[in-house]
Amino acid sequence: MAAETRDDLSTVTHKEYGKLEALIADLSDAQATMKDDEDTSIKDLVGHRAHWIDLFLGWYEDGQAGKEVFFPAPGYKWNQLKAYNAYLRSSQSGLSWTEIRKLLSDNHARLSAFITNHSNADLYGSPMKGANNDWSPGRWAEAAGPSHYRSAAKYIRQSLKQRHG
Repeated sequence: MAAETRDDLSTVTHKEYGKLEALIADLSDAQATMKDDEDTSIKDLVGHRAHWIDLFLGWYEDGQAGKEVFFPAPGYKWNQLKAYNAYLRSSQSGLSWTEIRKLLSDNHARLSAFITNHSNADLYGSPMKGANNDWSPGRWAEAAGPSHYRSAAKYIRQSLKQRHG
C-alpha cells in the first residue's frame, strides 16, 4: 500500500533503504560487477536506482519552476526505457562499485531531505506539477525511492541465490 503521509513516506524510505544497504554492504567488486544473462550487474542496477532519484528530484524542480518536464528524460519516451537504461549503464560504466554505492547513499540523503523539507500538503495535496498525471510528488518520490529499493533488493537476492545455488 502506498504511503499517504510524509511520516509514512519517510518511514518506508528509510526502511527499504536500510534493507538494500544491508544487502549490498559486504558485496565485493567481483560480486557487484558480474553480469547476468541480460548483461546487467548488481552495480548497474544500484546505479540505475540512484539515477532515478536524481531524475525525480529534477522532475519536481522543473515542474515547480514552470519548466517543461521530460519524462523519463530529455530525448526519451516511456516506451523507450530499455534504450534509456542501456544509455545509463553505458554512462555509468566507468564508475567503480564504491562510487556507485556513494551515489546511491548521496541520492538517498537528497531524497530523505526532500521528504523532510516538504509538508503533507506539498507531498500529497495535489498532482506533481509538470507530470501530466494524477500522481502526487509523494507518490513519485515513493516510486523513485522505496519502491525502487525494494525491487533492487529482490533482484539482488535472486541474483546471489542463482550464483550460489
